[in-house]
Amino acid sequence: MGIGEVTEQLDWNGKKVTVAGLGVSGIPAARVLHGLGAVVTVVNDGDDERSRAQAADLEAEGITVRLGDGATLPSGTELIVTTPGWRPDKPLFTAAAEAGVEIWGDVELAWRLRGPDAAPWLAVTGTNGKTTTVRMLASILEAAGLRTAAVGNIGVSLLDAVLGEERYDVLAVELSSYQLHWAPSVAAHSAAVLNLAPDHLDWHGSMEAYAADKGRIYEGNRIACVYNVADKATEDLVVEADVEEGCRAIGFTLGTPGPSQLGVVEGILVDRAFVENRQKNAQELAEVSDVQPPAPHNIANALAAAALARAFGVDAKAVRDGLRAFRPDPHRIELVEEVQGVTYVDDSKATNTHAAEASLAAYDPIVWIAGGLAKGATFDELVEKSAKRLRGAVLIGADRALIREALTRHAPEVPVVDLDRTDTGAMSEAVREAARMARPGDTVLLAPACASMDMFTNYNKRGEAFADAVRALAATGDA
Repeated sequence: MGIGEVTEQLDWNGKKVTVAGLGVSGIPAARVLHGLGAVVTVVNDGDDERSRAQAADLEAEGITVRLGDGATLPSGTELIVTTPGWRPDKPLFTAAAEAGVEIWGDVELAWRLRGPDAAPWLAVTGTNGKTTTVRMLASILEAAGLRTAAVGNIGVSLLDAVLGEERYDVLAVELSSYQLHWAPSVAAHSAAVLNLAPDHLDWHGSMEAYAADKGRIYEGNRIACVYNVADKATEDLVVEADVEEGCRAIGFTLGTPGPSQLGVVEGILVDRAFVENRQKNAQELAEVSDVQPPAPHNIANALAAAALARAFGVDAKAVRDGLRAFRPDPHRIELVEEVQGVTYVDDSKATNTHAAEASLAAYDPIVWIAGGLAKGATFDELVEKSAKRLRGAVLIGADRALIREALTRHAPEVPVVDLDRTDTGAMSEAVREAARMARPGDTVLLAPACASMDMFTNYNKRGEAFADAVRALAATGDA
C-alpha cells in the first residue's frame, strides 16, 4: 500500500483504549471509540466541577472516567489516544513506552478512521498564520466549486469531517506542532510549513524537536511540499522529508518568483510552479489588493494557500475569487476605526514575537501597544528590527519590563509609557496614551508579542477591550 492511501480498517470491538484528557478533542474521541466497540477509559489530571460534569455525561454513556490521576496507565491498555496539549514527558506516556503501548493523537485517530472514499488533506502548519491560511485555502476551494471544510484546530472537527454524513472533495487542515507530534502516519496530498520561530519550547524541549514535529507534515506528501523561501528552515524540512516519488518542492516568496515558486510581480500574485514551461511562463492569480488586509505576512499566507490549491488543480480564477471573498477572523490585523487621522489596528492574536514582527512590518509610523505574559520570550531582535517604525510605545501586562528593557537598548529615542497595572481597565488607559502620542497618518497597533492570560481570559477578550476603548475614544473625540 502506498503512503497516503487509506489504511486498513481496524477491529475496535473490545479493544482497550485509554483516552488522555477531557476537553474539546478528548471527549469526542472517547465517544467515537466507544461507538466503535472499544472499551474506553478516560484519564484526566483535573478533578474540578467542570471535569466531574463531563465525566458524569460520559459515564452515563458507558465510558469509564478516572479523574485526578492522569499518570497511571490503566491495566490492559492496548492504545492511548491523547489530546494535543498533553506533553510527551507525562508519566502516563513514559509508562506506555515501557509497556510497548502505541500513542496516537486525535488527528492520527481521524486519519486511521477514514473510509475508502476519504477526501484528501491539504495541510498547513507553521508558528504563525495557520488559521488564516487554512481559511483562505477553504475559500479558494469553495470558489472552485469543491465540497470542502476548514478543519483541525478550527471549524469542523477532524473526527466529524471523517465520520460525518457530509461528503467532501478535499479538506483544508490546520495542524499544530502538538498534533503533528502524535500523528505518525498522516500523509497529506500536499502540505505547507509557513514559518518557523521559537514557540512552545517548554512542550517540545528544544527548537530542534519543535521543528522536527512541524516537519512531520511533509512526510508522505504526494504532490507538493510548500515552503517559505524567506525562511530557510522550512525548506530544510522539505529536504529532510520522506515523500512519495514525484512530489515537488514549491516555494512562495514576496519577491519575484523563480521556477517552481509563487510570488509577487508589480502588485500581482503569480504562479511559476503549476504552469507549462515554468522556466519562461507565469500565471497571474490575483492582485495584492484582492488580499485583505494586504499586509506582507498576509500576502505570504495567500501565496501559501494558493500554492496548495494549485497543487490540487484549482484554476487561477478560483484563486482570485476565493481571496476576494475571504475575510480574516477578528483580532488578526483587524482595522477597528480611524480617529482624527490615526488608524487603530487590533492584532491581539500576535501572541509571540514572530507574529508581532510581521504585524509591525505592515505599518509605519506606529504607536505600539505591547505586553502581557512573555512565556520565556526575549524581545531584542523584535525591537531592533522594528525600531525605525516606532513613534512611541505603550506597555501593559506582567512582563512589560522585558519589552521596556529591549526598547532602552535598541530604541532609546522612542518614548515609552509604562502602565504599572494589570487590570483589564489598563487597556482604556493604554489607548488614551497611544492616542496622545500619535499624529495624523500614524497607526496605533495592538500587537502584544505576549500571551494575554495575565489580564484577560484570552486574546479575543484583549482585542475586544482594545476595540471598545478605541470606539469610546472616537465617541468622545478625546485624542
